[in-house]
Amino acid sequence: MLTIWVDDWQMQCCGDPFAPGDVVSWTLMEVDPEDYVDLVGAERAEGIDFCEEHHGGGEGLPPVPLEVVSVVEVHCRYGVPPGATDRVNHPVPGTTVMVPVEVAADGWAKARDGVSFAGYLVTARRVADPVEDAVARG
Repeated sequence: MLTIWVDDWQMQCCGDPFAPGDVVSWTLMEVDPEDYVDLVGAERAEGIDFCEEHHGGGEGLPPVPLEVVSVVEVHCRYGVPPGATDRVNHPVPGTTVMVPVEVAADGWAKARDGVSFAGYLVTARRVADPVEDAVARG
């Protein structure tokens, strides 16, 4: 099983809705789980393997066929960290709210009090690619 981060803005821009049980073809980029600690907590971040990318960051990487097993919305509060000089909002540790997606993830989550939608944590498994299988069989 793989755990994949899907940014809210990537889905809102040009992502296709997906739901548990769907087969998708995504460009996956390896991530540093440490980058997600403030967003989802250390234990949850440790399990993130990839992020889904379709805005050029994954150029040259082949799409990976996956079956979506589960999807969780991730919401959190954002704020400027104490002592920061750049005035850029970051996830506030310990404010995360996770909501299971039962119908479809489309990039637009129901608003939750005190937190903002950040993206999805997706559990998926690789599926056989029919084109690769055909080439391998010759």
